[in-house]
Order: sequence, then C-alpha cells, then structure tokens
Amino acid sequence: MNQSVETAVSGSALRDKLGVLGNESYTADTCERYAEMIAEIKHLKKARRAVVLAHNYQRPEIFEVADFVGDSLELARNAREVRDADVIVFCGVHFMAETAKVFNPDRKVLLPDLKAGCSLADSVTAERLADRKEELLKIYPDLKVVSYVNCTADVKALSDACCTSSNAAKIVERIDSDNILFVPDQNLANYVQGQTRKRVISWDGNCYVHHQITPDEISKVKRAIPGIKVIAHPECRRDVLALADAVLSTSAMIGYARSSDADKFLVVTECGLSDRLLMEIPDKHFYKVCKLCRFMKMITLEGTLDSLRHLRYEIELSQDVRAGAKRALERMLELSV
Repeated sequence: MNQSVETAVSGSALRDKLGVLGNESYTADTCERYAEMIAEIKHLKKARRAVVLAHNYQRPEIFEVADFVGDSLELARNAREVRDADVIVFCGVHFMAETAKVFNPDRKVLLPDLKAGCSLADSVTAERLADRKEELLKIYPDLKVVSYVNCTADVKALSDACCTSSNAAKIVERIDSDNILFVPDQNLANYVQGQTRKRVISWDGNCYVHHQITPDEISKVKRAIPGIKVIAHPECRRDVLALADAVLSTSAMIGYARSSDADKFLVVTECGLSDRLLMEIPDKHFYKVCKLCRFMKMITLEGTLDSLRHLRYEIELSQDVRAGAKRALERMLELSV
C-alpha cells in the first residue's frame, strides 16, 4: 500500500469519524484496513488522473475518497463539468455512470460493480416506452415524455427532457405541453401531479426502497418523539408524503436540516443519507425510517480500489443513444435554471 499521500487518514481517525454512526462493523481493524485502501485510492487517483463522483446513498467510507458527493442533479452537473481528468469512477448505480459517459464520451467512465443496477430503471425499456408513446400521441398530439434520471440512457434518448426529484415539478411546468408521459416512477409522478394543472400520465414503476416505507412507521416515530421534523423523498408513497413536514431531494434534505431551527429529524429515504447527515451535522439528531438499497451498497471501497487498479468496469454507449440522452439531459439543465 502507498502511505506517502499527504492527505492519508489514520485508522483511528477514521474510526472516530465513523463512530458517530453507531455501526458496530466499523471496528479498529476494519478502519485500519479502510485507511490503507483510502490512501492507495488517493494515490491512484493522482496517477490515473481520475476523479471519483459519489451519490448521497453510498457507504460512508466511500465519501472519504470522493471528489464530489451529491444527488442526481448535482452529479449530472458535475459530470458535465469534469475538466482535468482522464478517468471518472462513478460510485453510484449503472444509470448514473451512463449519465457521466453521456457528458464525457472521450473519457474512461468506470463503475466499480456492474451489478449495481436499479429496480426503478429496470421497470421501463426503450421498446416499451416507444410503444406507449405512440399510443398516447394518438390521444394527446402535444404529448411530451419526461423521464426521471433513474432510467437507462436509451430511455433518456427517447425522452423530450429528463428530470430529477429536485426539479421534476419545474421541468413539467416549463416544458411546452399540457400532457406529459412521466416515466418510470409512479410515486414521483403522483407528487408532480399535485404541483401542476397539467395532465401527468404515470408509468407503472417504483423504487423498491422508498415504496416499502409505510405511514405506520412514520406515525409511530412521530408519536414517540413529539416535535420531530419529518423530511421525505418524493419517491415515497403518497400516504407517506402526506405525513412529511417537507418533501425534498436528498441534497435539499441536507440544506433543510442545516438551516432549520429544529434539532430532531426523521429522514425518510435510503439510509445512506442518514449516515451523511449524522457525520456532517453532529449537533443535531437524525432518526431513521429508511431502507438500504442493495444496489447502492454493491459499491464498496475495495471495489473502487480495484476499479482504479485495473481500470474496470468501463461504461460504453452507442453514438445514437449518447446523443439522444445528452439532448434530454441538456434540456433538463436548461429548464431547471
């Protein structure tokens, strides 16, 4: 292992930092091993001229090697603005790495584990979308397709614009149509329908992580901790969102928690965000009604190290798909300003 990196973290310091999470798996031996891997990853980043982008749902130790951590919109913007790098390692799921490749066709984009997919993205294919779009255009000639970024690049390529959870309502309001086919998240589509007078036609898909959270779980915590603020992700079910004090994207949750006068929050999304909040805002209390995403957790520190060592696994896209997806993503960025 290379130990000459100036910014290397010690095992004991890493354990102190991760200790706030109350996770018993962060033992002294584990943190020492992680510290060695972190040092080598930082060395390889310099040697490979690589940057690491990580989603908010990643494992806490991944944040130690990330050049940027954020939600889908922030990551899309940062992927587009990569400059001094030959390699992008994406610590997220497959469709996110594809987005990085869309904006960086001449750079090597790596995903540490090709099995890191997405149940929501799997619910729609380009072929099924094309068929549904053709059917609906006969009824609604002005129909536009807005695709949540949680979909594959070939689905994005068939869309008029993409969106994220933070800008979905804005994109739908600003796109030039009164009839929107919104794919693939039905829960997010329902949330957006409540923010607009336009017709939002939803797809039959959901994020299994958010969809399994129930209102009973929320109510139980609210009864146990009076005054707690509930912050929920719009991928949750409508009956869950009805109990929230704020419905926000993951990064907006961080901003809300920082600026709020409250000191107790129930975080209703994937558990990785709760870990980040606990680490970054230690003077406040964060409670979990959350689930783990098995796909996000397939990305590990060891896998990230191997990805940089062996320059694997590379994301490839056809020129037609890349161009179509870029058009939809650029439209999203234009409409979300």
